[in-house]
Amino acid sequence: MQKINIVLVVMVLLTGCSAIKLQEPMQRKPMPAPDPIVQKRPPGPLPPSTRPVYNLAGYPKAAQEGYIDGCETAKQSAYGFKDKKRFATDVQYQMGWNDGFSICRGKH
Repeated sequence: MQKINIVLVVMVLLTGCSAIKLQEPMQRKPMPAPDPIVQKRPPGPLPPSTRPVYNLAGYPKAAQEGYIDGCETAKQSAYGFKDKKRFATDVQYQMGWNDGFSICRGKH
């Protein structure tokens, strides 16, 4: 009786080991390509309805817009944008963009 139990245990172990060897290695499925329509962003600033919301009460509108653009650029989101013409001519936008970029870059 004891010999039969030992033989059965050995057979189960050998069968389990051979079954493991026969299995195919797990393969990763490739990630689907991102939808280019979703990833595509129109040039220029985004309409107000699509912009991320930050609590920037008390700051001038240009500084608020610059902060959002700079912060989203630092986070490398789809909303990241730098209005180069406005950055060169509007001190408030430039200050907001620089602040937003440096603060949000530090959060990563």
